[in-house]
Amino acid sequence: MPEYHADLPLVDLVRRLPSNVPFVGPEALERQRGRAFRVRAGANESSFGISPAVRAAMTAALDNVHCYNDPEGYELRCALAAKHGVDVAEIALGSGIDDLLGLFVRAFAGPGDCAVTSLGAYPTFNYHVAGYGSELKTVPYRDNHEDAPALLDAAASAGASLLYLANPDNPMGTWQRQETLTVLMASIPAHCVLLLDEAYVDLAPPADIPPLDPSNPRVVRLRTFSKVYGMAGSRIGYAIAHRDIVAMLDKIRNHFGVNRIAQSGALAALQDIEFVQDVVRQVAVGRDEYASAAADVGLRAIPSATNFVALDAGSSERAEALMAALLGRDIFVRKPSLAPLDRCVRITVVLPEERKVVIEALRAALRS
Repeated sequence: MPEYHADLPLVDLVRRLPSNVPFVGPEALERQRGRAFRVRAGANESSFGISPAVRAAMTAALDNVHCYNDPEGYELRCALAAKHGVDVAEIALGSGIDDLLGLFVRAFAGPGDCAVTSLGAYPTFNYHVAGYGSELKTVPYRDNHEDAPALLDAAASAGASLLYLANPDNPMGTWQRQETLTVLMASIPAHCVLLLDEAYVDLAPPADIPPLDPSNPRVVRLRTFSKVYGMAGSRIGYAIAHRDIVAMLDKIRNHFGVNRIAQSGALAALQDIEFVQDVVRQVAVGRDEYASAAADVGLRAIPSATNFVALDAGSSERAEALMAALLGRDIFVRKPSLAPLDRCVRITVVLPEERKVVIEALRAALRS
């Protein structure tokens, strides 16, 4: 437990929290290393960037950046509602899914409450649960997938107020079948809310994505502009949820948290369907290239419905050595930290010319 100055009037909960954060950014690693990475293939950003239409919209928004953003994000929320066939009152904006996760944990999982997630799943949810003083219960993965039935059982038996599941999943890239999710959403206990993180939904098989139903107050769908839209640095995401949940978020959210430039870019991104479709196609090509390269060097690529591929190195020690070898060759990658997922190294699908560098570094690392 970290030590703080004795005169700091910290609440006990904060004083007891460990000194860690969910992620160490590539910039911090570059400062430690004293040199830049050749390729950033560890944060699941989109190297394909933003569309020309988005760039134009965001550039134009600079002319009014001296003005505060619309705190309701009304125009963007209307466009999102039209895209998804829901009411504008069923759309909430946030500065990325991470921001929204914090709001939902704050609202539903305080001291004395319980939240359920998968052991080794996206860690920001756990970070917020600890930060608001709730108890975290975890369920192991099963066959490289989050175990939806076991998560449901754990939420029911523990009396959990929140259940978190990402589909497709990070860090493994796997996804659930629609029938599994349909059963899960229909079976959430009355004391619980399901946070379904769909950050990678645009890259998943459409037939496996359940229809949206904001009339169900037990299910929240979380989405983002960080992946196929290429706007990770703009920090903008949204929730599709029952209108009462959206109204509740208005009581606690940062009303100016989604800036004017991000709102303008996201609005333009929704209209450039062809650009998004092209990114989806290019990511699929890149996943296949990684899978083929992995097979050539004796690794297995776990089937992915995301913009990254998890390469199974066979053991935690071998995966750690592989990641270190890639970092040593100036390729930024990440790996899960908890067993049994920690036998994998996760590599983002980057631009074609960057993929050549990554694949050659992978081959060289395995030779060494």
